[in-house]
Amino acid sequence: MKHAFLAVIALIAISWIGSLVGLDYVFGVVFPYLAFAIFLGGFIYRIVNWGKSPVPFRIPTTSGQGKSLDWVRQDKLDCPATFWQVVGRMLLEVFVFRSLFKNTKAEIHDGPKLVYGSSKWLWLFGLAFHYSFLLIILRHLRLFLNPVPAFIGQIEFFDGLFQVGVPVLYQTDLVFVGAVTFLFLRRVLIPQVKYISFAADYFPLFLIFAIGATGILMRYFFRVDVVAIKQLTMGIATFSPAISGDIGSIFYIHIFLVSALLAYFPFSKLMHLGGVFMSPTRNLANNNRMVRHVNPWNDPNIKPHSYADYEDEFREFMVDTVLPVEKELPPEPEPEPEPEPEAAETEKPAEPAAEEAPAETPAEKE
Repeated sequence: MKHAFLAVIALIAISWIGSLVGLDYVFGVVFPYLAFAIFLGGFIYRIVNWGKSPVPFRIPTTSGQGKSLDWVRQDKLDCPATFWQVVGRMLLEVFVFRSLFKNTKAEIHDGPKLVYGSSKWLWLFGLAFHYSFLLIILRHLRLFLNPVPAFIGQIEFFDGLFQVGVPVLYQTDLVFVGAVTFLFLRRVLIPQVKYISFAADYFPLFLIFAIGATGILMRYFFRVDVVAIKQLTMGIATFSPAISGDIGSIFYIHIFLVSALLAYFPFSKLMHLGGVFMSPTRNLANNNRMVRHVNPWNDPNIKPHSYADYEDEFREFMVDTVLPVEKELPPEPEPEPEPEPEAAETEKPAEPAAEEAPAETPAEKE
């Protein structure tokens, strides 16, 4: 978290110093063009790369009753079986975050008891964050279009319906900052979420919060040349950028942070914006028992290799590693009895002892 925070502070310092030393064109024109090129190229590359990834099986995430007998009611959104059911599921996923709405939490209470409960706060603030971000982007189209479409004026009218002071205080600004703050506090205060959070999770939050904060400061607290900003943004949109007048350092800080977010976007978790449409767990129908799914990437020259063949090939290794097998190894043959060793030589009969000479009598001695 510390490194992500310092990285955002470094971006702010670099853009502020650059505006002071006269690098207005670099931070106001060069970096926005470069960031948009990186964003567009990276976004297309990630989508094409995901599109090339093989999906050998239908793996939709399901949580309801699938298509079965006619008298069994199917959950068409949680377990879609047709193309249009998948479309309905994707629409609810994209626009109302339906899977996040069904999110639950588990807690251990005294007993000990494992208790499951609903977790709607994340869904609520996540929805508020994404829609407020969308409305803010649509409001900013005023700076790039001439004439300004009517729907942008209507968005601004309803966004500032509860007018507080001058200039008009937009509700989406407050909702946006509050939602980002909630998402940050959730990662800091919940131990389980904090444990799995890395710099790649904190950096987008700090960067988006800094973009929102500098935008609010530029609108309500610091004076900027709005006419010069309009000329610059229109010039960027028509590929004829020009900087006139003293716009203000806060503007260059804001646009440099936006450029950093654009360049970082394709290589971060923020790519779920496009990835949600490429996810096989969401965009496939659960019709494995209705339609045979043939993998288009299969090589017809490769002969099928059944599990029985696989087990025959690796049965010895599977048994050695204590993996279950359908067929046991054949019993080892019993060793043949060794032949008894033959006597090298026939035992010879024992030779008779030599006869002792009879002792001499006393008469013979005389």
